[in-house]
Amino acid sequence: MSIYDHTAIKPDGTEVSLKEYAGKVLLVVNTATGCGFTPQYEDLEAIYKKYRDQGFEILDFPCNQFKNQAPGSDEEVHEFCSVTFGADFPQFKKGNVNGDNAWPLFADLATQKPFESFGKGAKALAMRAVKRSVDKEFGDKAYIKWNFTKFLIDRDGTVVARFEPTEKMDIVEQSIAGLL
Repeated sequence: MSIYDHTAIKPDGTEVSLKEYAGKVLLVVNTATGCGFTPQYEDLEAIYKKYRDQGFEILDFPCNQFKNQAPGSDEEVHEFCSVTFGADFPQFKKGNVNGDNAWPLFADLATQKPFESFGKGAKALAMRAVKRSVDKEFGDKAYIKWNFTKFLIDRDGTVVARFEPTEKMDIVEQSIAGLL
């Protein structure tokens, strides 16, 4: 299945075919408004502003599956991101990235680029316990281990990289720039 075979739902309920993004470099991100990684919105917006005129899009999928870190309605989540971080990249309806009710998009992305590790360092070490908890809760449908997991997709719709939330944003940006 191609990424372009998927659809996403905007906060207003409108269904969007991801075919609308064909030919662009995409960064698909599951996000949360109350997470320790939430300040990544600032980096994401800066990257978006820098590269969007070159055919780059960020697709934001808020998720509340990790310790209730994205509470509130879709409108409240959108307002928080817009006001606090100036985020103006496409944001979709809040939903699940793990389990039986996971968005098919995330199951597909994670199948193409499975979790490898949180890397090295203090944050990565702390996240290992989180991974065990997520794996225990969702079993073979634990596609995403935490908020702000990112998938980089090239202009042909191929998933070329997966970045865990612990990855440095300058590495993510370098990878995006390399595809543009």
